[in-house]
Amino acid sequence: MAADIVPIELGLTAGNLVTLWAPLWREDGEEWEAFLGHGENLYAFPHVAQLAAFIRTEDEHDLADHPDWEDFPDALTHELQPGEDRKFDLVGVPELVSGPADIWTLAELGDTVAILRSLAEVCDLDVVNSVLDSAEGFQLLSFGESAFSGRGGEKLWTGIGKAVVARWDEVIDALDAIVITPEVNAEALVQAEAEFASVAKLEAGVLVDGEREIEAAEDDVERSEELKFWDEIGIDCITVTVDGKSGHTLRCYLGQQAVFLSVANRIQIFTTGTGLLDYLADAGNKHTLSGIEVFDEVRSGAAAGDIEIVAGPENTYVIDGVMQQLAKGPEAVHPRKLELAVELLTDAATARGDEETTDAMTTATPLGSLLGACLRPDPNRLAPAPPFTDEVTAWNILVERFVATLDWDGGSDDEFDELD
Repeated sequence: MAADIVPIELGLTAGNLVTLWAPLWREDGEEWEAFLGHGENLYAFPHVAQLAAFIRTEDEHDLADHPDWEDFPDALTHELQPGEDRKFDLVGVPELVSGPADIWTLAELGDTVAILRSLAEVCDLDVVNSVLDSAEGFQLLSFGESAFSGRGGEKLWTGIGKAVVARWDEVIDALDAIVITPEVNAEALVQAEAEFASVAKLEAGVLVDGEREIEAAEDDVERSEELKFWDEIGIDCITVTVDGKSGHTLRCYLGQQAVFLSVANRIQIFTTGTGLLDYLADAGNKHTLSGIEVFDEVRSGAAAGDIEIVAGPENTYVIDGVMQQLAKGPEAVHPRKLELAVELLTDAATARGDEETTDAMTTATPLGSLLGACLRPDPNRLAPAPPFTDEVTAWNILVERFVATLDWDGGSDDEFDELD
């Protein structure tokens, strides 16, 4: 499928409709931009099968002259499904701006405003530009939280909210007026629907790769009595393999916040189960879990020798080897292993308040893009291209930060006493 023609979803009064968008391209010294439509109408469909059937049988539309259109109608139906970053909930903007101006809200609103600007330009929707020009904040969304912090930022955000309350209906009405769903060839539609259903069945069906076999095996594991203790008490016994060493520690969740067995933001990890039990049994050891009510059961059980250190497969983290897989690209990555590694690094970073690490794994970064391609592959998006040197370097930095927080067997290495 041509990379510069992309399927998008627009949330309008009629529901979520799928169409095609060709971002700016240059031809004969001029810049062009287009959507699937004709004349004054924008074509959009309730289902990708209808979109597929239409582009396979009709050639009277504004994308027919696009330099890459010739091969585009050959795209499989499921390839026309918009990715999450190509879904624009236009009717949901009033609800969106009613909340705080956090990084996620600003990013979503920024993407929505950008596609609206494109629609306004291509479809001559002056009223849309008028609304978006009525509040200064709309022009500053690309600057993120920095533009909307402090008293001045609050004023900008309030201005956006007021503009939306007063005039957003004009934006939606203007789009509703030009969007139509043209009739499609019945035979082509049947074929496209069957094609889509076949792929959906494959994706949702029984084990299609080794990864799903692993997940199924995890689901089928009968919990041992030792694991049931940790399950019932709400504290996870976890095993970590990193830098050629394996160790055991504890973690629980208070609400959504991960809390590790740690002292001064340093995770206490032990190379043997006996070492961890001895540490847990000593009432003189003060750590992040010692104040939790249920921890008394852990302490008494460790002292009496009634509990064992054992981690379930969902709490077994192997960081070693991930770097080598990432260096080879998404096809070489074991998704479950990577998913668990990302979970551990994220939990540990959140617990110590390390926003730099969590931000480094968002989709806004090259590393985050590679992680997304490995864990949530999207056929509608170009996969990251090798070499992955920068991504691997970024990953190693995050692993080194994590390693620097580990106190092995009750003591810390001098070189890691202070984190960079």
